Amino acid sequence: MNKSRFTLTLFSLFVMAALVLAACGGKATPTAEPPAPEPTAMPDVGFDVMPGGALEEALKGTYKGTTVTVDGAFEGNDPDGVKMAKSVAKFEELTGIDVNYIGNKEFEATISVRVDAGDAPDIADFPQPGKAAQYVAAGKVVDVRSFISEEWLSRQYNQSWRDMATINGIEAGVFHRFNGKSLVWYPKKAWDAAGYKIPETWEELLALTQQIADDGDTAWCIGIESGAATGWPATDWTEEMMLRTTSLENYDKWVAGELPFDSPEVKKAIETWSEIWFNDAYVFGGRSSIVSTFFGDSPAPMFQDPPQCWMHKQGNFITGFFPEGKVAGVDYGFFYLPPVDPAYGKPFLVAGDVMVMFNDRPEVRALMEYFTVPQSASGWLEGGGALAAHQTATPDMYGVELERGIAELVAQATSFRFDGSDLMPGEVGAGSFWEHITSYVAGSEDLDTAMKAIDATWPKK
Repeated sequence: MNKSRFTLTLFSLFVMAALVLAACGGKATPTAEPPAPEPTAMPDVGFDVMPGGALEEALKGTYKGTTVTVDGAFEGNDPDGVKMAKSVAKFEELTGIDVNYIGNKEFEATISVRVDAGDAPDIADFPQPGKAAQYVAAGKVVDVRSFISEEWLSRQYNQSWRDMATINGIEAGVFHRFNGKSLVWYPKKAWDAAGYKIPETWEELLALTQQIADDGDTAWCIGIESGAATGWPATDWTEEMMLRTTSLENYDKWVAGELPFDSPEVKKAIETWSEIWFNDAYVFGGRSSIVSTFFGDSPAPMFQDPPQCWMHKQGNFITGFFPEGKVAGVDYGFFYLPPVDPAYGKPFLVAGDVMVMFNDRPEVRALMEYFTVPQSASGWLEGGGALAAHQTATPDMYGVELERGIAELVAQATSFRFDGSDLMPGEVGAGSFWEHITSYVAGSEDLDTAMKAIDATWPKK
């Protein structure tokens, strides 16, 4: 046999034997794969969180140490600034994300400067959705639907809130807190003693108004004097009646300048409240006193003994003008301003804040998601001053009994719309509308003249 061939065969046998030994479980130990890390569990935070979103990730500590800036109209030491700080404290504690609220009274003027300079805050707290329109048009605002699911938004908000936040097809933000305007206040002790019943329809409200007149009293306390802003309570009544006598679509067209003031729909709304305002038997001091009576003083005669008037329509902030020492539920109560036409449901006129996002980072998304839950408004809910816009808010979240009761009324609302004059261009909403509705109430202009005058001031497109 060839020696080299014999050597190769022997070597092959040795290799095969080594392989057999290894296969039979020799002493060689294969290297073990390291165990996969356990996923970080989200802690129980006491409120629901959108599955799979940035907030869920933030609650695992993923964005700890980052900062989100929020700009708005609240200064740190004023009451609302303190409530804002309290409201976001839980978010900061749970996520490790710092919320830097840069508030100042000149917010609406300075925000434009910041955005134009490329120094926009991560989130801006706008006191009305219309103020964000110019930034939506410029492509500066992040559509919340790009990171918050349709299901979650619909769960948290009545569709009306989403409609109000949608500008040119962009859902520009999420509503946070608001004040309700569709309220009528009355002197509870005297009311109960007189045996008056809370009206639930417009017909019942008019019948009660006449009943009080028949009893020798005037039903309504009304005043619209407010310095340079004289007339705004009349614009509120007009907005209330627009929501109660025509469709939401017409309301939106009116606010946008597509439905003229001189239209039958707007004039009908004004004529509806004029039926009360222009009857001297119904208004304390008569029609002639309305323009000269300061709005904050107008409810005071309700608290005289006996009351000189019995009802005052105004938002929940008006209690700050009530005589000192008067107690809600004892000295005064409230009810919902009834519907006029049942076809339009039970609308609620509101004013509130919408959170708008400029910079798209995970930690910013997390805070925006937090603003969609009522716990994010806890400072106001517990301390008073505003209501949660979220339909998942429950009465037990309110620390002030008065606002708990208002929240229960709000929960029955079928739709919401923002204060229309605040959404109109300044030369109309806070200009000609105030001016000419005041002239109409004073009797120096008829309705047709006043409405045509307002239409003439609408900016040309």
